[in-house]
Amino acid sequence: MKTKEFIKRLAIGLLVPALFFGGCSDTKNQGDKTEIVKKQTFTCPMHPQVVQDHMGTCPVCGMDLVPFEKNSAEAALHLDERQRSLANITTMAVGLKGFNTYKQLNGRLVVNPEKTEYISSRVSGRLDRLYVRQTGEKITKGQPLYQIYSEQLASLQQEYLLASEQAAQFPGDKTFGQILKSSRQKLSLYGQSEGQIKALQNSKKTNPNITFMAPENGTVAELSVTEGQYVSEGSPLMRLEGYQSLWVEADIYPAEAGSIKEGQQVKVVIPGWEDQPQLVTIKFMNPALQANSQLIQVRGAMPNPNNQWQPGLQANVFLPAESKGEVINLPLDAVIRDGKGAHVWIEKNKDKFEPQIVETGRENFDTIEIKEGLKVGDQVVITGTYLLYSEYILKKGKNPMSAM
Repeated sequence: MKTKEFIKRLAIGLLVPALFFGGCSDTKNQGDKTEIVKKQTFTCPMHPQVVQDHMGTCPVCGMDLVPFEKNSAEAALHLDERQRSLANITTMAVGLKGFNTYKQLNGRLVVNPEKTEYISSRVSGRLDRLYVRQTGEKITKGQPLYQIYSEQLASLQQEYLLASEQAAQFPGDKTFGQILKSSRQKLSLYGQSEGQIKALQNSKKTNPNITFMAPENGTVAELSVTEGQYVSEGSPLMRLEGYQSLWVEADIYPAEAGSIKEGQQVKVVIPGWEDQPQLVTIKFMNPALQANSQLIQVRGAMPNPNNQWQPGLQANVFLPAESKGEVINLPLDAVIRDGKGAHVWIEKNKDKFEPQIVETGRENFDTIEIKEGLKVGDQVVITGTYLLYSEYILKKGKNPMSAM
């Protein structure tokens, strides 16, 4: 009996510590799991200052929060070849080269009046037919424009036929030859082409309904008459404009007039066609200020291949202002600037990218000078920098500038 009681007490004594330590172990495991959960933090992709320890939405923009590695101290990003290709990340080795700064002028494209053709009636009469009925139509040289009924032109045709017969009967008479030449010249001055005169000579018949052709290529910009209308000699009928060449006009202040002169070349960039900059020579500077303004107008002619640009488009005119010698400069898109300063991304090793603070200097429309932070030979990212910036915020949960 005593032996059984001893064994019972011994079993209870061994079981109680095991339960105690087992409970402690479960509590410790639960605590570790809680601690792990608490270490997982979340941030907003657009506002990295928003940080919390649970899922939710950004109180600033409403976007879903994403997890990030709060305790990651490494400043570099690692991207494999596929990620690099998707982000379109390209780099260039930094070197020294010349740097030009430009002063930007506000400009616009306007019609070149040297390519404008005014069509007026050569004779008085009635417009029996208009082959062009609306503005905006493209016209080619030699295309019929209008047909006019003119008794005056019919009498000139009759005069030519009579002079032609007399010259044929008396081939050696200089007087009749001179009369024929004069009558032929009259028809030409009244707008008859060589083909029409030849057809008249072959048919031997007058025709008061005469068709007039386009003298040049162009686009109908203005139509001043209607079909069936009577017009007098010299009446304006339509205006054709040629857009194969346009004027670029820019405005400058009188104090800046000394920095530009006729014959100087400027760079012109049309928004939307930044990849097609044009070099334009200044041909004219208005000697007087524009009405109701303190601006002087300058202009130059610019070719318009395939008529891809239209009058009225905005134009950015870049006037060379200053030139520097050998300096480090990068494309504008390679530098990211915010309230904390400016930085670039450097490829340290293969597929390893680190942010680098830089001090910038002068800049023009596509290039920026780097005063400090880089040295010759550094491999700098020139495309995909903003994707690296966003990826860093997503993975690290902080601004790249705070890591430097």
